[in-house]
Amino acid sequence: MDLYEHQARELFEEHGIPVPRAEVTDSPKRAREIARGLGGRVVVKAQVKTGGRGKAGGVKLAADPAAAEITARQILGMDIKGHTVGKVMLAQPVDIESEFYVSYVLDRAAGRFLAIASAEGGMEIEEVAAARPEAVARVHIDPAVGVTSAKAAEIAAAAGLPPQTVDVLVRLWEVLVREDAVLVEVNPLVRTEQGRILALDGKVTLDDNARFRQARWGTEGAAHDDPLEAAAAEKGLNYVKLDGEVGIIGNGAGLVMSTLDVVAGCGARPANFLDIGGGASAQIMADGLSVILSDPAVKSVFVNVFGGITACDAVADGIVRALDTVRLTKPLVVRLDGNNAARGRAILDEHAHPLVQQVTTMDGAARRAAQLATTA
Repeated sequence: MDLYEHQARELFEEHGIPVPRAEVTDSPKRAREIARGLGGRVVVKAQVKTGGRGKAGGVKLAADPAAAEITARQILGMDIKGHTVGKVMLAQPVDIESEFYVSYVLDRAAGRFLAIASAEGGMEIEEVAAARPEAVARVHIDPAVGVTSAKAAEIAAAAGLPPQTVDVLVRLWEVLVREDAVLVEVNPLVRTEQGRILALDGKVTLDDNARFRQARWGTEGAAHDDPLEAAAAEKGLNYVKLDGEVGIIGNGAGLVMSTLDVVAGCGARPANFLDIGGGASAQIMADGLSVILSDPAVKSVFVNVFGGITACDAVADGIVRALDTVRLTKPLVVRLDGNNAARGRAILDEHAHPLVQQVTTMDGAARRAAQLATTA
């Protein structure tokens, strides 16, 4: 579960990490009052759970309280990568001397956490990492030991960070451990012209398995998450939105992951991950198709099912019944294999929907779905 920036800032402050004074609101008029209380000149920042806010116009400097109200009114309601801005945070601006990047992230492959740090923070850290990987330090952390002062000093030295950042690195680790996080990131961590170290922007991702311990973050902002993911969650679907044009439905996480790879190998981009698991009832198929077809980026849909406990004829029956309630507006490519596959294919043939196509192999179906999406 991702937190909003203002929530991450709250956690940082609770753990003794220095942050600028700030306050959040959903009201332009209240933004004027907040700016007045912060000294007049403020930075107005959109609160959405996605990156690229600055480039999208969601972070602006306001010179006085009146400008803060106008700026807040402009930013509230903006769409940033599919996320609607419901709140803004107003923060005191600071005079920046240097910008750094620091983060801790779970490295599942290594079974340890990874510290990533650079003396070149800011919006272009991704470009720095790609163009000059030597400018980004990566230090693994034994979770049984954690980040001691000595380990923090090692990370700071590897990244070329000033000694004043060591305490922040230790406290960031405390945030990760005590708040059940799998990612904590500060970009930028800055040194001001007065020599202070401040966390200007933060990102925190909590472990979903620890939601019962982190209930205070469970409700705020739910209406402002990705709308398709929110709609899928309401229907009980295991759905993740991706930036592509081929909608994907499969039964089993492994099969769906393989389907994403095969579609990408055919020159198209998957639009989502949707695992219907062992159930493919008419309602589940209708709900899945409804969510996927609501994505304007989707140009074709690929249903890839290997029948096991759930037989392919039951899947086909679910698709046919779903098409009675969902208006199919994009071509649907279906691959059925395994238990009762022949009967399932016959059911779809008998239904003869003009936008439904069947291909018997996974590779062939992926190629067809990719072709339909890229030529639409």
